[in-house]
Amino acid sequence: MKAMLIHKYGQKNVEIENVPMPEVSSNDVLAEIHAASINPVDFKIRDGKLRPLINYKMPLILGNDFSGTVIKTGKNVTKFKAGDPVYGRPRKSRIGTFAEYIAIHEDDIVLKPENLTFEEAAAVPLVGLTTYQAFHDILNLQPKDKILIQAGSGGIGTFAIQLAKQMEAYVATTASNAGKDLVESLGADKVINYREEKFEEKLADYDYVYDTLGGDSLINSFKILKPGGKIVSISDVPNARFGKENNYPFWKTLAFKLISRKLTKLEKQYQVQYNFLFMKPSGEQLNKIKELIEAEKIKPLIDQIFPFEDTQKAMEYSETGRAKGKIIVKIK
Repeated sequence: MKAMLIHKYGQKNVEIENVPMPEVSSNDVLAEIHAASINPVDFKIRDGKLRPLINYKMPLILGNDFSGTVIKTGKNVTKFKAGDPVYGRPRKSRIGTFAEYIAIHEDDIVLKPENLTFEEAAAVPLVGLTTYQAFHDILNLQPKDKILIQAGSGGIGTFAIQLAKQMEAYVATTASNAGKDLVESLGADKVINYREEKFEEKLADYDYVYDTLGGDSLINSFKILKPGGKIVSISDVPNARFGKENNYPFWKTLAFKLISRKLTKLEKQYQVQYNFLFMKPSGEQLNKIKELIEAEKIKPLIDQIFPFEDTQKAMEYSETGRAKGKIIVKIK
């Protein structure tokens, strides 16, 4: 099969190569991939920034979510049959959706939403699961809670605004003038033009922040929370809480504690909680997202679709940060 590979961390250009078909174990399905999406985690893996969390063997096929069709099933698989249209996010040790085929555990996929194309379905798994886990598992977002969603017009932000509004929260977001109409159409209650305004000077007494940017945006997010508020970040550094909750060894949890010292100090200063999220695959949660999509309560937004051979161009475009919605690679 054809696949997009890197041979070492820090390799900037993915290369299309012929590789062996994946092996299918007893609990796997073999899926033919129709489409995959570009996600910021792809760059972090490529650049070696996630090595403290997971270290991959090289060469490595990149890509973290997909939609496609089941070709065959392992002997223990009960949920799927050949011909089923599916979508999913493979577990972190088995990524590789920038390819023509993938072997994936049956627990990590569900039937694709009937009202979406394969390209639209590929836009959902990673951003959908990440946001679902942030809002349900960490924040326990409730009606009328006030939440700031950073970068509202991006791939994560467009999904997050819709899910937060479905959960009846009050949503503020940051966007440029070019993205203002889009985020308002998705339901954002307050839009901060980050090029002309500082959100930390415009917002106060918020319950939660969904941080998709890290860095200074994260640091300034502490200032807008009420005591007892929470931040969940998918872009900055893990802390000791994350290490303990995810059963990392003591030495690694200690390392997380050291690199997050500045954030721990801010937690105490503002009497709030900082949480780092490294999303887990879940067919069960994907099914709940599927129900929202089929009920037309959430719709994925696509900025651009690239052919498979232009995966490198798709990644370069994603890194500009200008996309409004998701960037898709069409493989079949």
